[in-house]
Amino acid sequence: MTTFDDRENSFEKAFAHDESLRFRAEARRNKLLGLWAAGLMGKEGDAAREYAKGVIKADLEEAGDEDVFRKIRGDFDAANIDQSDHQIRRQMEDCMAEAIQQIRTES
Repeated sequence: MTTFDDRENSFEKAFAHDESLRFRAEARRNKLLGLWAAGLMGKEGDAAREYAKGVIKADLEEAGDEDVFRKIRGDFDAANIDQSDHQIRRQMEDCMAEAIQQIRTES
């Protein structure tokens, strides 16, 4: 095996690892976001955990974060929860930062 092959394999492994971490962080973010939203809607315990699972599943609809945002926005509108689009997106960012920190702490 040549040095080029070694480097290529190394980059492929690093890419796969980074993608795995990104997927885990997004799933964790969605869980945290779902629990936050559930709390604002008055859900507790199992109901809150089930709602968070629904947020995680919503992220599988399309690439990017818009599917998650639309779910939260729609559920807030249906429940008459007063949160602006900016507040929801800011919470998404905060939850992602927390998710990344949690994953780093676990490693």
